[in-house]
Amino acid sequence: MRPSSFIAVVITSSAVWVSSATAQDRGQDYPNRPIRMIVAFAAGGTTDFVARLIADKAKGTLGQNIVIENKPGANGAIGADYVAKSEPDGYTVFFSTAGAITINPSLRSDLPYDPVRDFAPVAPIARNTVLFAAGPALKVDTAADMLALARAKPGAITVAITGVGAISHLTIELLQHAAGIKLQYVPYRGAGQAISDFIGGQVNAMSAEVPVLMPQLKTGKAKVLAVAAQNRSDVLPDVPTFAELGFADVVADNWSGALAPARTPRAVIAKLNAALNTAVHTPETRAKLADNGVSATGGSPEDLTALIAAETVRWRKVVKEIGVKVQAE
Repeated sequence: MRPSSFIAVVITSSAVWVSSATAQDRGQDYPNRPIRMIVAFAAGGTTDFVARLIADKAKGTLGQNIVIENKPGANGAIGADYVAKSEPDGYTVFFSTAGAITINPSLRSDLPYDPVRDFAPVAPIARNTVLFAAGPALKVDTAADMLALARAKPGAITVAITGVGAISHLTIELLQHAAGIKLQYVPYRGAGQAISDFIGGQVNAMSAEVPVLMPQLKTGKAKVLAVAAQNRSDVLPDVPTFAELGFADVVADNWSGALAPARTPRAVIAKLNAALNTAVHTPETRAKLADNGVSATGGSPEDLTALIAAETVRWRKVVKEIGVKVQAE
């Protein structure tokens, strides 16, 4: 090959590469294959339900399926680490809650990922709160009755939680700290067995996100005593907040949001954000979420960035005050 021909080939190849790279940076051909959405909790729970609902609605906008993969464990850390180490191409997305991103950093010093450096926020999705419910074996009618019993018999009330370090656990720690009581929490790996033991009377009470116990609430199998929120729940308007009962610091709203690996192209983030927001704001989605005790939010990547920053500060303060420690799984 003559030198001039070789140079022409190199220039042509370079031009093709630059054109391809520019198209990728702009996200022009994204997505051209299915997207994986990693849920860091077991199938059947609140996070899994919300993720599947949103994924099903967003695929119409994106023109590709969004496949849910469950990678539970370590209060979300296993799923978070998997996404953090994935290719930043928009085909692996993390559907997270407060735990993996804003709570774990204060509970563990050995996280294999950095919740800020290793992720690119895509969109906030929804919010829900935590409730305290009494089972059939606990003969109390109100939160005041439960608190009186806890003071009279420290450690006698057993409370199911959906994992050490989970928001259901931190709610109990907040309540104990604020009310000066001692409860005996019983950790489970997820909600399924916790609900079974709670309804079966093996534990006296349960701390869980509202959607977790929604079926039991609708059938009257569980009695909600209070919710850990600033304001009353839209789906439980007759249930008082712990703040109303004199414990203003017992607030444990949870949130869900989508994040991508750091260095994911901004154009790809923008396409994902638009699709997820479209999915969140459809009347059918909002109705299904509300029926399960979840409030749709949606928003920009900047909104999620601000939420993560504020929540990280809040949970760091809570963990420091109540002295919670967990060990790596």
